[in-house]
This record gives sequence, C-alpha cells and structure tokens, in this order.
Amino acid sequence: MAVHYCGLCRRTSFSGRRHLYGAAHRRRLREALDRLQEEVAAARAAAAAAAGDGGGTLRRYDPAEHDRRVWCLCCGRGVRRDGRRGGMALPLAGLLQHLAGPEHRRETARFWRENRAEAALRERFVVPAEEYERFARAMERELDAHRQREEERIRQMAAGIREAERRQRETVRAALQLQTEPELHEGPAVCGAPPAHRRDSSEDAEQPGPSGMQAGPDLNWMESGQALTFIGHQETEGKGNVHTGAKPPWLTEEEEEDTSKQQIGPSYEEFLRQKEKQKLKKLPAGRVGANFDHTSQTGDGWLPSFGRVWNHGRRWQSRHQFRTESGEKKKKR
Repeated sequence: MAVHYCGLCRRTSFSGRRHLYGAAHRRRLREALDRLQEEVAAARAAAAAAAGDGGGTLRRYDPAEHDRRVWCLCCGRGVRRDGRRGGMALPLAGLLQHLAGPEHRRETARFWRENRAEAALRERFVVPAEEYERFARAMERELDAHRQREEERIRQMAAGIREAERRQRETVRAALQLQTEPELHEGPAVCGAPPAHRRDSSEDAEQPGPSGMQAGPDLNWMESGQALTFIGHQETEGKGNVHTGAKPPWLTEEEEEDTSKQQIGPSYEEFLRQKEKQKLKKLPAGRVGANFDHTSQTGDGWLPSFGRVWNHGRRWQSRHQFRTESGEKKKKR
C-alpha cells in the first residue's frame, strides 16, 4: 500500500497519489488559491494604476501598517507585502517584486505539478517582468517628484526663516535709532545752558541717589515726586543667611547636650527585659519553676539534696516539707 503525505492538507494518505484527485484535496486547493489570487489581483491592479497616472501611491512609512507579510502558497514562505525607500513606503511593491521573480515562477510550476492544479490558472499567479518594470519606473518617477517637492518645501521654510530674521533685525535697528535721536537733540541744549543752570545741575548731580547711586545731570529725582527712603541694612544679631556670608545650617555644629535629659522612651536594657516578659506570658502559668524565688541567697558550698520540686527557699527544705505533709496525711488516715 502506497503512503503519500500531502503538504496542503497536512495529513498522510494511504491511498497514494490518488489523494490529489479527492474532493477534500481539491476543495482545500481551491480555497488556498482563492486567498492568494486576491492578493495577486490587488498587487497587479496597483501596478496598473501606478503605471497609468504615476502618482498617489506613496505613503509615509508606518511599521504597524507596512511590515505585513503575505503567505505565498507556491513558495511556502511569507513575503513582505510593501516596499520601503527611506521614510516612504511603496504599497504592494514587495509582493510584486516577488511575483515577478524567477524563483516564484519556478516554485509555481512545481506546486502546480505536485498538486495537480489546473494549468490554465497558473498565469494568474505570476506577474510578467515587463509589467513589474513599468511599475518600478513609475515608482522612481514618483519618488523623484516627491524628493523635489520636499526640497522646494525646505527652501520655502528657509526663506521664511531668513525673512523673519531680517524683520527682527530691522525692528531692533529702528528701536536703537529712536533711543539715540533724543540724545542727539538734547546735546546742544545742555552745552548752551546758562552757567547758573549748569551749576544747579552739577549740585543735583552731587546729591546721592537711592542705594548709593548718583542721579544724572538730566534727572532730579528729589523734585520729581518719586523719592525713595533708604532704611539701612537690616541685620539680625548672631544670625544670618547665605547672602550675608553666614555659614549654612547644615554645616553648623550642633551643641552637645546631656543625652540623659534628652532621652525619650525606655532604654535598650528595659526593652530586652520587657521582651523576655512577653515571651514568658505565652508559657503556661502552672509550669514547673514558674513561681521560683530568684531573690533567695545561697552559699558556695550548697548542693542539691534531691528532694521534691520547689518554688521557694532551699531545695532541702522541700524534703522536710514533703515529710511533714506525708506525716499529716498518715495522721488523717
């Protein structure tokens, strides 16, 4: 029994190559070719439109839109749909270049032969080289036109910038001329003033103005009603800021004070004792040695006498206590 694997149906057929004539295989082949034919028809229509008017097909490159791929059924691999030239995208240029290449034509013939497709449909999935050449020339013309438009736009922008700079320089020059003209008119009047007037102006010039500045010969600020009062330098005793040359606060040495007066909260030893007490609270209250008197004094020669368990006093006293209690129990009996 012959075994045949069909790559289009993705399954193994035990009927051999007769599987290629089956209804299931013919249906899958027709559906796959219809999907590819839609992409090929769109690419050929775009090529005809570009070759006809030669404009309106360029787009700004967008990775999300122009990085799509089309699955070529004949070659068994993905093909980039759009082309790219700099920052511009050429719609369907990548697919057209693949369909017009010799490798696609060779793989298309192999696919038709292996899958027993209709021979009359093969030319619909191949783009002639002449058609692609016309499309490529149209794209080059459109790219040149777009490049010229961009250069013209850049030149216009540069001209606008130069014109704005020229107007700005003229405005500044006019403002400077308006400032220098009054000085030229006032010059002879000052020189030709009577001696008394010059003397008064010199006396006014000697009068100190606000903040240690002296008024000019043409400005008497004391008589203009805009006099300012100088209140002197304001300084604080023993304090200052960075503007007066004082040391910043982060560089001043802190005064050493008694830490015992500034101590807040319990000490570390008290904290440890309280922590031990908290641990003991979790233990059972009736445990052995819970009520032992740790304040009792014992000598260096003391040794345990192996009496009963005790909580207070010496351990040998627990023996006498046990005997006393046992004697009382005997008397009660």
